[in-house]
Amino acid sequence: MSCSAILTLPQNVDKHAQCEPGRLAIRFLDQRLSYAELSVQSNQLANALAARGVCRGDRVGIYMEKSLRTPVAMHGIMKAGAAYVPLDPGAPPERLAAMINDCGIGHLLCSDARSRALARLPASVAARLCVWGVQSGKSAGYENVSWAEIESADGAAAPAVRMSGADVAYIIYTSGSTGQPKGIVHTHDSSHAFSRWAAAEYGLASSDLLSNHAPLHFDLSILDYFAAAVAGCGTSIIPEEFTKLPSSYAALIAAQRMTVLYTVPFALVQLLLRGNLGAHDFGSLRWVIFGGEPMSTKHLCALMKIWPQARFDNMYGPAEVNGVSHYEVPALDGDETSIPIGPLGSHVEGLIVDDADAEVAPGDVGELLVRTPSMMSGYWARPQLNALAFHHRGQSPDAVDVFYRTGDLVRADKAAVLHFLGRKDRQVKVRGYRIELDEVEAILAQHPAVEEAAAVTGVDNSGAVSIEAAVTFKDRACAVTPQELSSHCRKLLPGYAVPGRITPLPTFARTTTGKIDRRALRDRLVVIHSAAAETE
Repeated sequence: MSCSAILTLPQNVDKHAQCEPGRLAIRFLDQRLSYAELSVQSNQLANALAARGVCRGDRVGIYMEKSLRTPVAMHGIMKAGAAYVPLDPGAPPERLAAMINDCGIGHLLCSDARSRALARLPASVAARLCVWGVQSGKSAGYENVSWAEIESADGAAAPAVRMSGADVAYIIYTSGSTGQPKGIVHTHDSSHAFSRWAAAEYGLASSDLLSNHAPLHFDLSILDYFAAAVAGCGTSIIPEEFTKLPSSYAALIAAQRMTVLYTVPFALVQLLLRGNLGAHDFGSLRWVIFGGEPMSTKHLCALMKIWPQARFDNMYGPAEVNGVSHYEVPALDGDETSIPIGPLGSHVEGLIVDDADAEVAPGDVGELLVRTPSMMSGYWARPQLNALAFHHRGQSPDAVDVFYRTGDLVRADKAAVLHFLGRKDRQVKVRGYRIELDEVEAILAQHPAVEEAAAVTGVDNSGAVSIEAAVTFKDRACAVTPQELSSHCRKLLPGYAVPGRITPLPTFARTTTGKIDRRALRDRLVVIHSAAAETE
């Protein structure tokens, strides 16, 4: 199967299964899947889904912990003609139900471990679900299909579904400013455009083994799975518990002789500080790629000294457009304050514009807009949001260029290298996860005792970005504690978006327009927490 004949993402797997069936595709600790095995098992799932009525254009959820079955689920769903929707295993039931309802999920790939959480879904949601991969579910209110039934299906070929690269491949949900998660819709074409570019830029080859640190609902996982499949190399899925234990993660990287790491800066800093790196041989490591948030130059400089043989690279790109630029970091002397995000890739056209959408003068700061085949087709069922997300440049009545508004403020230097200077809106990233501070405020304000809420960024003890919040109460004598407010947030927000500290205040400082002065609030919280630390 030639590259030009490949239209869908699973066809990369099938191509390598035909050419080199025994080549390693996926590794999970000591378990392995060859490309041939991945092809057969995903065919079985696709045929089982089709037999139950799943067809082209449907959305099928994946709600399971990391395992060897994760890529089987992804490719099997796509081979059935459907789009996979990765759902955060740590999401509270209310948020999970909102995503299931939003994109009309009727079938859900799950596991026995995660199925217990489904019992907390509203009965009206559970009743519409057919849950795959669990032993028993009827007593919990949903229909179920076991893995035994899946594995009994035909694996010789996938269902005969007529598909094109324009079909939806997956929908990834991210934080929304109104408190409603928004689904980012990517097609096979958009993911292929990024995966092929990334595979070429990093010179991925069949001898490589990529580290899949990111969970499936995080867009960094796209490179780990799909760029690897383009190149025919292997992907090592890092168990969730290893991502929280830097010394175990470091030992696994060395033991499996991984060659490419792609993760968030926070994970690299944890490896540096707590990974006991000196105890292992990392000679196989050739690329260390980070993205999702700015990397501390102090920590990066130290890591580059420990891994001198590796090349370090800063990848940039919102989930809506995948990766659109990267910057290979040269030797650092420790005086640098930030790492550039690099020149735009060969598959990208960019504009840097002011508030009126006019291009800024060379060297001036403006919002980055990008036009690329790796761009999403839009947000799922959000026409008003789509109208705001895209900029249209008309070359003629019949030719309109569509750019995505990143919301990121950048400056291009004389070499066309972009420097990231911050956000235009109130979206932030914590440990690589996108968080709308407006969503955090909206959830806090839903508590019956809260009059107003405000969320800002802070810095935790390790120097990483954190979320902090403050509230005022309707009743000044209210006895609701910060712990109770945190518990309220945990019911409605993913764990990474729950504020690390929530501080009750009598009033908020205001700007001249009457809005909460969040800059003054940030300074006020620093003073409050510093004083509290001194008295401990």
